[in-house]
Amino acid sequence: MMQLQNYTKVTRGIRVNVFPQFNPENSNIDAGMYLYIYTVTVSNETDDTIQLLSRHWEITDGLGETEHIIGEGVIGQKPIIAPNDSFTYSSSCPLKTPSGTMKGRYQMRNSANELFDVDIPEFFMKDSRLMN
Repeated sequence: MMQLQNYTKVTRGIRVNVFPQFNPENSNIDAGMYLYIYTVTVSNETDDTIQLLSRHWEITDGLGETEHIIGEGVIGQKPIIAPNDSFTYSSSCPLKTPSGTMKGRYQMRNSANELFDVDIPEFFMKDSRLMN
């Protein structure tokens, strides 16, 4: 897999880093299926414990078609992140075009039971080997 750019955004002291990678081994280019793996690290830079409750992704392919993915937690978990700690996970996104973008938000809860959204930076999924 080829490492692409790192994308970062901080909301209310919560840093979200995303590292997307094209996965040629599990893609089927002849069938129009391009698989991207992305690794996300959510870092709690506050003095409060937080919990990631849900996610809302906007996935846009190279044709401009957008799909919304809304669900509880991430990878089947609702991680609790202590101050100055982080949670890292990897997931994947199949596209029917060689490139696309993802962005979104996580809903979090702090120790006062306050709900708030944390932005996931928009990141690009593309591989230079596909852009001829």
